[in-house]
Amino acid sequence: MPEASIPKVLTQDIGDTDLSYLLYEGDGPTVILLHATGFLPWLWHPIARELAPRWRVVAPYFCDHREFDPHEGGLNWMIIAQDLANFCRALDIDKAAMAGHSMGATVITLANAAFDLHARGLVLFEPIFLPEDFYKSRITVDMHPLASKAIRRRDTWNSDDEVHTYLRSKSLFKNWDEEMLDLYVEYGMKRLDAGGLQLACSPLREASLFMGGMQYDPWPLLPKVKSPVLVLEGEESENRAFIDLKKATSSFTHGTYRLVPGAGHLIPQEKPRESLEIIREFFEGIH
Repeated sequence: MPEASIPKVLTQDIGDTDLSYLLYEGDGPTVILLHATGFLPWLWHPIARELAPRWRVVAPYFCDHREFDPHEGGLNWMIIAQDLANFCRALDIDKAAMAGHSMGATVITLANAAFDLHARGLVLFEPIFLPEDFYKSRITVDMHPLASKAIRRRDTWNSDDEVHTYLRSKSLFKNWDEEMLDLYVEYGMKRLDAGGLQLACSPLREASLFMGGMQYDPWPLLPKVKSPVLVLEGEESENRAFIDLKKATSSFTHGTYRLVPGAGHLIPQEKPRESLEIIREFFEGIH
């Protein structure tokens, strides 16, 4: 990796816990990039390095900064949103451009609307705005379509080659950009002393995050977002069967909807170059 493109890996005290984050130095406005459930900031790297130095890029990590039991409701995304707001205030970040993916997209929306985290604009890749009835029910981990899979996810492998072969055999990863997959293996895995690799964000933590997404209904907050919002939906995303992102877009004061052809739920990982251009074009068009 060229030295100029390597971010600083830093930690910030946000009051009652610490958050680690990547910092790409830049001379311009700040961009916050927030990852999906169970993912990591490094999965923004191919995008972040191109935004800098025109932009100062900050990508925090939300997986292991708090302990929550998935069987007790998990980590409420409203808590994560407050953590993000505290993080930005601790770093004196105001009116940042913000882009988030999946959980990250929902969290930046909540932070903006509920905790006055004012933004230049929001780019939401496949945000998780479930049907409102979902938030009225209390389900177990086994009943949750994503948490139930996450908690049973395989999390150890003997070698890098075994990991790559395994991931490519799974529908979730089969369309990933090659560099994105390499970054996931390099930074999303821990090297074990006895040999082999293990997921850095454990199945238990990932399940806790998925369960936490059910704890707060975001719909009443959408009209409170006054910043320009771009909502992106993957044409082939399985979430289209139960998440109505056109309805969500219409709930924002200044919302724009865009369909990304040929992409699934993981738009940034499948189409990083297109995602970069979408982010850059949207934020540079806001005056």
